[in-house]
Amino acid sequence: MLALLDFIDPKQLIERFGPIGLILIVFIESGLIPAPLPGDSLLFIAGFAASAPEGGTLPHLNLGVLVVGAFVAAVLGGQIGYYIGARYGVRLFKPEAKLFKTKYADQASEFFAARGPRAIVIARFVPFVRTIVPILAGTGAMKARVFAIYNIVGALLWAVGVTLLGYFLGDTIGEDNIDKYLLPIVALIVVISLLPPLLEYRKHKRNKTA
Repeated sequence: MLALLDFIDPKQLIERFGPIGLILIVFIESGLIPAPLPGDSLLFIAGFAASAPEGGTLPHLNLGVLVVGAFVAAVLGGQIGYYIGARYGVRLFKPEAKLFKTKYADQASEFFAARGPRAIVIARFVPFVRTIVPILAGTGAMKARVFAIYNIVGALLWAVGVTLLGYFLGDTIGEDNIDKYLLPIVALIVVISLLPPLLEYRKHKRNKTA
């Protein structure tokens, strides 16, 4: 249990695996394996670490490597998820499945119909959903070119944007205050990332009741 907690602890991941661990997790979380991985907070803390000096509380990371690596990994992960859905979606989604239920694919089609391709961008900021949505987009026969465009935009805003936010905020706060502010900021990121699915659930419940 402790090993699992260490694995999903973004600070532990940065200290143990550096940019390679970050890039791998971003790649997996962008469309391959639905798992409770700390993508948002990991990107933020990596940006924080890039602003930290050598020998500080956090290991110093190269900002250019982080930004380019995370962006490429996010785009590739999303594209692979899309093609998994396009090729295997019909066989992947089954009524009796625990995770990939047929009703989820049907609900995804309605979700995309209501929001259009911008749903690809919105999903980037929601844990777990950002993994499933590319697969559902492929299953729902969204045009590959349309998905690719919005996948790139979403990856840019999420992977690059959150990393740069961590970098500039870390630079503003300063090395001496990193430990003081890091945990509250990460907790805030987690809460914000959970708001969209909660609001969507409430809306769904209201519509169902009506």
